Amino acid sequence: MFPRLEPLLPLVQKPIQYVGGELNSQVKPWEDAQVRWALMYPDAYEVGLPNQGVMILYEVLNEQPGVLAERTYSVWPDLAKLMRENQVPAFTVDGHRAVKDFDVLGISFSTELGYTNMIEALDLAGIPLYAKDRGEDDPIVLAGGHAAFNPEPIADFIDAAVLGDGEQAVLEITEVLKQTQGRDERLLALARTGGVYVPRFYDVDYLPDGRIQRVAPNRPDVPFRVSKRTVMDLDAWPYPKTPLVPLAETVHERMSVEIFRGCTRGCRFCQAGMITRPVRERSITGIGEMVDAGLRASGYEEVGLLSLSSADHSEIGDIAKGLADRYEGTQTSLSLPSTRVDAFNIDLAQELSRNGRRSGLTFAPEGGSERLRKVINKMVSKDDLVKTVTTAYGAGWRQVKLYFMCGLPTETDEDVLEIADMAREVIRVGRQVTGTRDVRCTVSIGGFVPKPHTPFQWASQLDPETTDHRLKLLRDAISSDKSTAKAIGYRYHDGKPGQVEGLLSRGDRRIGAVIEQVWRDGGRFDGWSEHFSYDRWMEAARKQRVDVAWYTTRERGEHEVLPWDHLDSGLDKEWLWADWQEALDEQELDDCRWIPCFDCGVCPQMGTEIQVGPTGKKLLPLSVV
Repeated sequence: MFPRLEPLLPLVQKPIQYVGGELNSQVKPWEDAQVRWALMYPDAYEVGLPNQGVMILYEVLNEQPGVLAERTYSVWPDLAKLMRENQVPAFTVDGHRAVKDFDVLGISFSTELGYTNMIEALDLAGIPLYAKDRGEDDPIVLAGGHAAFNPEPIADFIDAAVLGDGEQAVLEITEVLKQTQGRDERLLALARTGGVYVPRFYDVDYLPDGRIQRVAPNRPDVPFRVSKRTVMDLDAWPYPKTPLVPLAETVHERMSVEIFRGCTRGCRFCQAGMITRPVRERSITGIGEMVDAGLRASGYEEVGLLSLSSADHSEIGDIAKGLADRYEGTQTSLSLPSTRVDAFNIDLAQELSRNGRRSGLTFAPEGGSERLRKVINKMVSKDDLVKTVTTAYGAGWRQVKLYFMCGLPTETDEDVLEIADMAREVIRVGRQVTGTRDVRCTVSIGGFVPKPHTPFQWASQLDPETTDHRLKLLRDAISSDKSTAKAIGYRYHDGKPGQVEGLLSRGDRRIGAVIEQVWRDGGRFDGWSEHFSYDRWMEAARKQRVDVAWYTTRERGEHEVLPWDHLDSGLDKEWLWADWQEALDEQELDDCRWIPCFDCGVCPQMGTEIQVGPTGKKLLPLSVV
């Protein structure tokens, strides 16, 4: 497609993002491939390129003989307009081939706000929007990522969805496609594996009051429930081996290594922690080899040690010290994303900043009050937080970021106002321990959205008006104390995007009409505040006669059939309900890595087990620096 695309590039913003040819990208011969994948991250290049999931699958697939994978991202509206005017279809950035020509269009959704971008991509590609209208020459549209654990709102637009880890799943799907012919035969073969959800083979019946009566297969040879995939032994999957290095600026300019997968801390709001169980650690030697190979292949100067809670790795101290020793005196720095207060220690922080780059520290207490932290099972006291922050300030840090949520179940105005007390206390102790007024604390607030497969999947969501009221109360409380106000930064999102995300995260198939309507009304890039329009979503819901409050602010009952009940994350619904009741009773639950099993259901149902160290191995320098 490039000769047709190239004349359009001088007419758009950031044309470099559509050119391809990045370091470590691949273009395999088209005619040599039996199965061809187009992998899409439904957001702009600058957000999509660093995505680990797409990068890993791109490499796993391209390693296979007879298989080809290329990448595609959402194009900005300026190029989309020119593409339509000049009949240039959606393309991949690697070979600039038409997306419609591939066998599979695999879309990785980390958030539901990418749904309108998916529809835009299908339309630009010339692929029929509805799965039922697609023919033999159209690719199979396959959804993955965290949002695929409830794909019902986009069930009309996708052919299939995969739950869980993708490395082995894409290889199994590829084998099925090699051995079958024709769309119907292929989709049926995928559904029969038990690990791929094909919505067309399942019918939804509704009760008179709008609730779901049941979701059941409409043919006898597909399973009642579809199970998630879990990759065990991460050392056997050391991807990405050769990380992509972007040509344009992206949101993360670093090489990332996933040090473990899963989390059993049991935070009740956290979908990622629930659906990725059990914990599977990468060994200390496996991490060291990945870091060495990735730096050699990419030239990056920062290594991000990624996971849901990186400081929880059983050997994180040895990992940080070993890597700091290895790269001391070089330009290579280490970083951990958001750190749990109770997993942080100053020795770890000192190792991470040994090469002289000392950025701010981020902690996520999530709830403003101790009572609320018991509800969400975030077992961190105010004293713990203040003690940790004091230690950080005393060791030379001057900037701390605290992340909270607004709208959590049982929350009151008083719970939110305690955030201001905590921030003021952090500044006071910081000034005390450093003997200077040059300390900062940023309070960042996100809106709580109830998610499928969590104990809070039954909870009512706070309406946007009450969310905004509480955010204003907090802002006024922070600014009311003149002695600390200037030292406390305050960042927040209003309640409106959260309500739309709530509609999409717990929606059923009837929400598909709203998504399509929003797209037809001009909705694109809904995850970007400058493109998001709450009014457009509410107007689309009104046109389609969808009651947004019924899907968002309504609390569900114990026996209500939820839209995702036929999709098996391994978690027993009865256990989730019991944990929801314990949340309302303000009861905490320990981390099952270190104590006997709580019977959440994942390990026996999925045939998996917790994999944690220590391995007894040490991270030795691979070469003398």
